[in-house]
Amino acid sequence: MEPLAPGTPPQSAEHPRRSAWSTIAIVYLGGVVAAMSFGKFASVGPAVAAQLGLSLSQLGWVISAVVGVGAAAGLPGGYLVRRFGAERSLVTGLVLIAAVGAAGVAAGDFAWLLVARGAEGVGYLLVTIACPALVLRLATERDRGTALSIWATFVPMGLGASTLAGGAIGSALGWRGWIGVIAALTLVMALVVRVKLPSGPGRQVAAGPVPRAGALVWPGMLAAAFCLAALVTVPVIVLLPTLLIEQHGHSASAAGAVTSVISLLSVLGGLAVGMLLRRGTPVRVLALAGLGAVPAAWVMFSGPDSPAAVQGGAAVISIENGFLGALVFAALPMVLERLDHADVGNGVVAQAGSLGSLLGPPLFGLVATGWGFPALVPLIAVGIVTAVGALLLVGRRTSRPRPSTR
Repeated sequence: MEPLAPGTPPQSAEHPRRSAWSTIAIVYLGGVVAAMSFGKFASVGPAVAAQLGLSLSQLGWVISAVVGVGAAAGLPGGYLVRRFGAERSLVTGLVLIAAVGAAGVAAGDFAWLLVARGAEGVGYLLVTIACPALVLRLATERDRGTALSIWATFVPMGLGASTLAGGAIGSALGWRGWIGVIAALTLVMALVVRVKLPSGPGRQVAAGPVPRAGALVWPGMLAAAFCLAALVTVPVIVLLPTLLIEQHGHSASAAGAVTSVISLLSVLGGLAVGMLLRRGTPVRVLALAGLGAVPAAWVMFSGPDSPAAVQGGAAVISIENGFLGALVFAALPMVLERLDHADVGNGVVAQAGSLGSLLGPPLFGLVATGWGFPALVPLIAVGIVTAVGALLLVGRRTSRPRPSTR
């Protein structure tokens, strides 16, 4: 029988442990709701900017400040979650997001919003580190890859739901009303998580020894792959509306609708990883599928000059974004020295992914402005090939025995 993850109650031989899928679903929904808060300004940004007199640059900072916290403090956040426990950290993160979001309803200027989003980023970081650590604990060894791959879809699911709901609710209640609704939803989710997570002696578990620097080498390799993949795939979705509007004559509303649908396609990539891992496909084989983003980039930026080519290339890159992100999360427990290092390992991965997401859009904007959109193709190719190379190295590591908890 496999060694039990931290916090898992012992089971008798007559009752072998099964993955707690209903609880995993609650944890996943907690992440989705946090991602909805992260993306809550996407659909009401113009209204916020008009009412508060924000420039596009200031609005961009308001939107990205949440990711900036993760880029700066992911690893320390991992140690913080380790110190206080994943369950407590998840509930605290959701409550913080809800409280700060409610305070944002009364925002009167840029400084207020920026400070609020920074504080919200702390809560979001706690959620994104605690959730996968809990998923890993709640799933059996056979199901971990699938469960973590599903978890990796929480951002596009949250952003998609936020974009769709925010447009309707924002139109009816205004942007302040929409922010209030999200804050209330997040608080309700915090209460649900608090009630539904396992209780009793196994709820809060004392962590084992703090990971040595050497124990983070392979998680660091995964983090580097995640950073590079995010760096060259996330900006494609960010730039897609501009490309459709400026070069193909789409209206802003049409370009936004197309982008929302294409962004949600990354969920398919995450689900594909889960199914393939469950069938025993090795990580190194799955990693090679990431190379599909390179020809897709050529089709999008250097291929036929048509909206269909642009949208088709972007769709493939969006799927690859979800695929590579899910593969990183699913492979993490395979390279940890101990499963109770998952909190710190997730902190490393979260920081790297946030860094790539933060730096990618301005880098792509700089390259596209200076050399044109076709110059993005070699940039994407270098990033993807390097990320896949790192995952191939990780794939060799995953063939070794799985980590223990002691």
